[in-house]
Amino acid sequence: MADNAKLFGMPAESGRWIMVIVGMVIQLCLGAVYAYGALRGSIEAFFKTLGLTPTAMDMTWPFIVFLAVFAITMPLAGPYIQKMGPKKVGIVGGALCGLGWLAASTASSPTVLIPLYGIIGGLGVGIAYGCPIAVSAQWFPDKRGLAVGTTVLGFGLSSAIISYSTKYMLGINLGIMEILKIFGIAFLIITVVLSMFLAFPPAGWKPAGWTAPAPKPGAAAKADFMRNEMTKTGTFKGLWLCYTIGALAGLTAIGISGPVGTEVFTSIKATELGLPATDPGVAQAVKDLIFLLIVPFALVNGLARPVFGTLTDKLGTKNTAILSFVLIFAACMLMYTNYNSGTSYIAAFAILWACLGGWLAIAPTATASYFGLKDNAKNYGLVFTAYGAGAVIGGIVSAQAKTLMGGYKPFFLIVAVLAIIGLIVAQMMMKPPFKKDA
Repeated sequence: MADNAKLFGMPAESGRWIMVIVGMVIQLCLGAVYAYGALRGSIEAFFKTLGLTPTAMDMTWPFIVFLAVFAITMPLAGPYIQKMGPKKVGIVGGALCGLGWLAASTASSPTVLIPLYGIIGGLGVGIAYGCPIAVSAQWFPDKRGLAVGTTVLGFGLSSAIISYSTKYMLGINLGIMEILKIFGIAFLIITVVLSMFLAFPPAGWKPAGWTAPAPKPGAAAKADFMRNEMTKTGTFKGLWLCYTIGALAGLTAIGISGPVGTEVFTSIKATELGLPATDPGVAQAVKDLIFLLIVPFALVNGLARPVFGTLTDKLGTKNTAILSFVLIFAACMLMYTNYNSGTSYIAAFAILWACLGGWLAIAPTATASYFGLKDNAKNYGLVFTAYGAGAVIGGIVSAQAKTLMGGYKPFFLIVAVLAIIGLIVAQMMMKPPFKKDA
């Protein structure tokens, strides 16, 4: 029965790729949270029409709460993905995600936006996020990194698609709250409908002609770890810490892309235009340039996921993690030593956005590879709390970096040091765990 499994009316070996596409589109809807930076200015302007004067931190809190709730909900949803199946859990999460965006369209202040957008939307994404990932991981034991990386590609591309869709709709005189409502309806319908197709493979199914590779001499035997067993291993602790550093670096970079870009390009554009740096024309030119850069940054963030996933399949999780930290270190030192260079800004931030995408492929692939598939949904839910830790810290740092450090430049030196720590931890702790009864 398992050998004759079919998906979408075709043999499972072919149909499973459609399952990946389904998961990728679901992730595209869930990943709209990354577009908050592009929406934020218009939402803030709307609140000002109501007589409010929100601070930078006021406008950052809905985003921080969204990511924190997202990360906290992931491990709580994991057991239900396995008990109830990815379809039912995905439908509930998708519905809440859409409802969160719909509710956000009624917000009258940043404070009100926190429970509507941050909590309801965050709950929805946290519940649904693991469903397509768990499905891809189980259908692709032979190409797990590539499949998982392609699935989460949608999450990375979302910010570019949502940002440009928002710009278009603003251009035809739709209000930002109307736009949030449109996104909410679209996300609700798309995620709920596509979640109906999510399903795990039958017990015992494997790709035709594929057998699990034997462990190398002296290496740990492949074994399934339950969540409580996983948490006792040094491998889990190492993976969690590395994931936190990778998420912190990437999410903070996303948060400060705009203000750092404004600092870097203001003098460059003033010289190009022959205008004072304070001229409104310079400010608009810089704003337009930074917005244009969202697309290539989002593209490298998205495309890095299948790329790093494939590298994880080929090089192993430890080596791929080390590579990501080398790249993060190089990007940060490039910015620290060439802070006022437009070329350095583009190269460094492209790398940092890419490495964040890379970790969203490395971490789930590593979890399945190290700890098996039996308890994978619950296991990755707990591992994903590292992303939440990075998100909360990164969100606060991105909002307060200039105040706390007197500027953004010192941030890059700090993250460079963290990258070195991550490299050392990956080298020492990211290795297959031994199970006593294996």
